[in-house]
Amino acid sequence: MDQPVPSNSSVAQVPVCSSQSEMLSPLYLEAYCQSLEQPESFWGDLAEQLIDWDQPWEKVLDNSNSPFTKWYVGGKLNACYNAIDRHVLADKGSKVALIHDSPTTNTVRHVTYNELYDKVSRLAGGLRRLGVQKGDRVVIYMPLIPEAIIAMLATARLGAVHSVVFGGFAASELCTRIEHAEPKVIIAANCGVEPHKIIYYLDILHEAVAMSRWKPLKNIIYRRSNILMSDLDETWDVAWENALDTPVDCVPVDANDPLYILYTSGTTDKPKGIQRPIGGHLVTLMYTMNTIYGIQQDDVWWNASDLGWVVGHSYICYGPLLYGATSVMYEGKPDRTPDPGQYFRIIDQHKVSAIFSVPTAFRVIRRVDPEVTYGRKYSLKSLRAIFIAGEHCDLETMKWMRNIFKVPVLNQWWQTETGSAITATCVGYAQNLQTPPFTTGLPYCGYDIYVLDKNGHEAKPNELGRIVVKLPLPPGNMATLYRSDELFRKTYFQRFPGYYDTMDAGYKDENGYIYVTARDDDVINVAGHRISTSSLEDAILRHPDVADAAVFGVPEPTKGQIPLCLYVTKANVSKPAAKMSVELINIIREVIGPIAAFKLAAQVQSLPRTRSGKTLRKAMADLAANKRIAIPATVEDPTVFVDIKRALRELGYAMAAPDPELRPTVR
Repeated sequence: MDQPVPSNSSVAQVPVCSSQSEMLSPLYLEAYCQSLEQPESFWGDLAEQLIDWDQPWEKVLDNSNSPFTKWYVGGKLNACYNAIDRHVLADKGSKVALIHDSPTTNTVRHVTYNELYDKVSRLAGGLRRLGVQKGDRVVIYMPLIPEAIIAMLATARLGAVHSVVFGGFAASELCTRIEHAEPKVIIAANCGVEPHKIIYYLDILHEAVAMSRWKPLKNIIYRRSNILMSDLDETWDVAWENALDTPVDCVPVDANDPLYILYTSGTTDKPKGIQRPIGGHLVTLMYTMNTIYGIQQDDVWWNASDLGWVVGHSYICYGPLLYGATSVMYEGKPDRTPDPGQYFRIIDQHKVSAIFSVPTAFRVIRRVDPEVTYGRKYSLKSLRAIFIAGEHCDLETMKWMRNIFKVPVLNQWWQTETGSAITATCVGYAQNLQTPPFTTGLPYCGYDIYVLDKNGHEAKPNELGRIVVKLPLPPGNMATLYRSDELFRKTYFQRFPGYYDTMDAGYKDENGYIYVTARDDDVINVAGHRISTSSLEDAILRHPDVADAAVFGVPEPTKGQIPLCLYVTKANVSKPAAKMSVELINIIREVIGPIAAFKLAAQVQSLPRTRSGKTLRKAMADLAANKRIAIPATVEDPTVFVDIKRALRELGYAMAAPDPELRPTVR
């Protein structure tokens, strides 16, 4: 593989042509250029202004052992102190830190910074009594409740390292993470709640520990007695209320020590333990709350995600609490708890200023209630913006959102590995909020982005390629993979030395805007022409009867690959499937052209997605190719594959494929 050959300097990647000057805010250009040209002064000044340090750093940036870049070398601080203590000491303890809104349990709970301080410091005391010290790992297995954040912050208070495991994981997946992280203590709830069912977390935890080669000293169990009474195992379990002990102070730790380990599997690979350094992460999160999201300290911010995912770590817990804002925790669904008006109710009831969510959530609301029958009775006056990420947002959904919510809908792009946005449209930089269709925005501070062709040379404007970022990466990115330095180097930096390989496909336009189309393996090669699945899906979703769609490549003797589309219709659509297929084929011919060789489409009841909104295209493609599929543990509903196999057979695929195993497998 040839080395990447950039055609321009770093700063030239964001043009300043006069015809587009209204798109490029002077505030943004000044900050972005300084972050690339003078990174030490840029990030050093921000760290002094935004974060409280126990000991100042000796050096802002140490890139002597790339890609193991270090920021704020020698500096010491504590994440819990910055998220809670400093607000209490500034007489802001009576302010609401968390709003837990749970239609699944019919409760709304307000937690102040004072209450957080009390419970976090006392739980930290209990953890210390159980033997947890600086550098130890604590696994957290809980639903989206305030106690999960209390557990995270109590761990950080001691300088220990938390590893939150998504509450939907089964025992085998939890066991895998326990064995890798080797936690001294596990903190869990006894149950979680889904529409019409209870998830028995405590039983899953006991099963996972029983099969694990690593045994924690104790499990701390928070019992949700209003939902389920659970008996504890006296050998292993300690009740939450008995774990609260004498409050302890925050333990200063090195800026490059890990704050947390977060395991990511994507949809195709084994879990990787992303190790996040404390100092750079806190600086970046604090800075982005205003620059990207335009949040003020008196605002109510809602990240409609889960603490098991990176966006939950960054923008349910740490980001808003560092900033001193109020963070909403919503334990419910967009449409089923109990109706599709819940997003509107939450905005109105809690006076939400901005939302961060995934496009799938809004597609669900649009599919079941396109005229907003349930939501129109609520006021949206407090809302200023909606931010979306995690997957491609089709143009029709984007238009619907803007029309219904009457605020800017701003796409952005980031990864578990980065911990915050790589590209975005920044409200705080006074950027033009009327962005070009489909863009994920301009590069954020510190990200020097290139798009490379298959030979490693810089692609032309609007030419599809592999997106990479020139090193060093800005503060807050992963430091390494936990206990896997060599895998870290091989996975992200081997193919393009000197660059971080995002493994995402996309392109850059003449004005510097970035367009992320798909994971690079989601690009279909039709007779030598590279076509992104997202461009085909967006065209399909222009059909007025289509509510959801997924496109992936299947083998074809002449062209190598051709696209196959599975789609979901809107409610009450009775049009014959054959007629729908003809109409969809015509749309692709009109929008993409005959080059797409599009001729395969079938209707399904629903599409397989992970709980974070990612479409499982590879699993569907493997099934079409007669391979046994391994369903990721993060899948929302594995039973959808039964209907998908039926649809693929009708199209002449999956004829010899064994029936999919509907139990999610370890990733």
